[in-house]
Amino acid sequence: MTIETQTPHVPHFVHAEPTKEDLDWADLAAIDLSKAKTFEGRKSLVKQVHDAIKNDGFLFVVNHGATPEQISRMFDLSNYASEHVSDEEKRKYEGRMRETGTYRGYKLRKFWHIVGGVRDQIEQYNMNFREIRDGGHPEPLRPFLPEIDDFAKQIHSDIINTLLRIIALSLELDEEYFVQMHDHSANAETFLRLVSYGFKSFPRPEEDESKAGGVWLKGHTDFMTLTLLFSQPVSALQILTKAGEWKWVKHVENGVLVNIGEAVEFLTGGYYKPTIHRVRQPPIDQQNKTRVGLLYFASAHDDIVFKPIAESPVIQRAGALESRLLGGEFPTAGEYGKARVTAYGGTQPIKQDKMTGIDEEVVGGVLLRHYN
Repeated sequence: MTIETQTPHVPHFVHAEPTKEDLDWADLAAIDLSKAKTFEGRKSLVKQVHDAIKNDGFLFVVNHGATPEQISRMFDLSNYASEHVSDEEKRKYEGRMRETGTYRGYKLRKFWHIVGGVRDQIEQYNMNFREIRDGGHPEPLRPFLPEIDDFAKQIHSDIINTLLRIIALSLELDEEYFVQMHDHSANAETFLRLVSYGFKSFPRPEEDESKAGGVWLKGHTDFMTLTLLFSQPVSALQILTKAGEWKWVKHVENGVLVNIGEAVEFLTGGYYKPTIHRVRQPPIDQQNKTRVGLLYFASAHDDIVFKPIAESPVIQRAGALESRLLGGEFPTAGEYGKARVTAYGGTQPIKQDKMTGIDEEVVGGVLLRHYN
C-alpha cells in the first residue's frame, strides 16, 4: 500500500507595493529570451547583450521561461526559509564560510561587517546546485527540495546557458565554450540563494543606519560568472555608473536582473568588466518592509584557470589581456572563490579612503575595492 504524504502549507508572501518616489533610475536593457531558442535567434541578440554588458554590466531578461506562478512560489519558499525555520535549526545548518570558503547553509544576521562596527541584518540560505536534493537541509525545507531543485535546473538551462551561449558568440567563440565549464559534471560554487532583509522583524537601529550612511551591503562586484536576481518591488539595489553616479534599479514584473561577475573579467582579460553595485536603505514609503530575495549564482568549474581566453578573435583584436592579479600564477575558479568567500565581510581593508568611501584589500592575489 502506498502512503501519500502531504506537502506542508507554505504561506503566500505578499511583497510591498512599488515605491511612489521618483528615484534616479538606471536605464537598463531588457533582453527578450524568447528570441534565443535557435542559433540564429541567439546571434540576433549578440549586439544587444554585448552593448548592455559593456555599458552597464547589468541587464534584464524577460520571457525567460519561468512563469509568474513559479517565481511567486519560490519567493514564498524564500520567506519560508527565514520565517518558518527555528533559530535552533538555523544554527544547526549555519554555514562555515570562514572555514570552508563556500556558500552552503545559513548566513545569519550580523555575520558581515559593513562599516564602523555596524554589522549586516541580512539572512540567507544557500543551496549548492549539486546538493539540493541530498537531504542535508533543515527539516522544514526537505519536503520542497524536489521542486526547488527542478526550478534551479530550469533557470540554469533556460537563462544561464542561453546567456553563456550569447556571450560566447559575442567573443566569436563556439557557443558551447562557456556552457561546458558551467554544467553539473564537476564541483563549482554555483548555488541558489534564499534571502530575507527582514527589517519589519529586525529593524536596524537609527544609530547604525546613520553610521553606515544607509548602506546595507557595501558596493562590490560578484566573483562568479553570472548572477540572476529575480526582480521584486522593494527598491534597494543601486549600480555605480561609469560616470561615478549611483543609480537605482527599478522593479520589472517577472523580470530577472542579470549581472556579470569577476570571472568574466578574468576570462576576457578585462574586455567585459563587472559593475559595482550595493544595497541600501529603501525609500521612505518602503522602509520597514520585509525585502525577500531570490538569487542564483553561476560559477565555472573549480578547476577552470582564470586566464584570458587568447583564442577569442575579439579579445585578440581589442588587446584585452589585462589582469588585476598582483603577480603570481592565475588562480582557478575554486581557489579564487574560496578566497573571496572566506574574506568577505571579515577582513580589514589594507587601505581606507574616508573622502571617497573606498576600501581596498587583496584577496586571492587580486586587488578588490569596496564602496561605502
